[in-house]
Amino acid sequence: MAKSKSKDRTLAIDIGGSGIKAMVLDRKGRPLGDRVRVQTPQPATPEALLRAIADLAEQAGACDQVSVGFPGVVRHGIVSTAVNLHPNWVEFDLASTLSESLGQPVRVANDADIQGFGAISGQGVELVITLGTGFGTALFVDGKLVPNLEGGHHPFRKKQTYEQQLGRAALEKVGTKKWNKRLKKAICKLQHLFNADRIYLGGGEAKKVDCELPKNVSIVPNINGLLGGIALWNL
Repeated sequence: MAKSKSKDRTLAIDIGGSGIKAMVLDRKGRPLGDRVRVQTPQPATPEALLRAIADLAEQAGACDQVSVGFPGVVRHGIVSTAVNLHPNWVEFDLASTLSESLGQPVRVANDADIQGFGAISGQGVELVITLGTGFGTALFVDGKLVPNLEGGHHPFRKKQTYEQQLGRAALEKVGTKKWNKRLKKAICKLQHLFNADRIYLGGGEAKKVDCELPKNVSIVPNINGLLGGIALWNL
């Protein structure tokens, strides 16, 4: 991704399994207006989401460039995985298609990566975990992103992945108390794997965290999934 100085108004978009959020930011990543939100269409096909994003963009206001957080692996603006959306997303060129639709340059990254850009200190090893429809992860070393980390789909326990054990469906099935016990185990396991200096918990279900956390673990606001979008234009 070529380095580019951020312009005056960046439309930040956060695509989730249950909701799509948007907000316009100034060149320093500060909000220029309120967050707008719509429910993620079902089925969440590319065509349906692009229509929803166009409506959100109109509500949010004028912009000079666009950043998008997408729940899956994204390479050069092209979607590689979209477990919680629709199979038609695989190999879909989101950056180019959305740029043509909105008439502005677009950059796309994994949603956990963008959440991380909004949370990290830039020093040491920092792990970001997003708790929402799925279970996202992003790893940073001295502020630099380790790309394409999909920790949520790695084995965790009882022959299931982190996402299967800690995604929203699991939370609704087993309840908050049991979910929190699983989360503590997951944090411990991931800490042993990455030896992180800091771990950040974000995402829509972070508000359900109700357990004693290690000293190096903190909960960060879900709005970081929008505010971190400015980083895509400052890399």
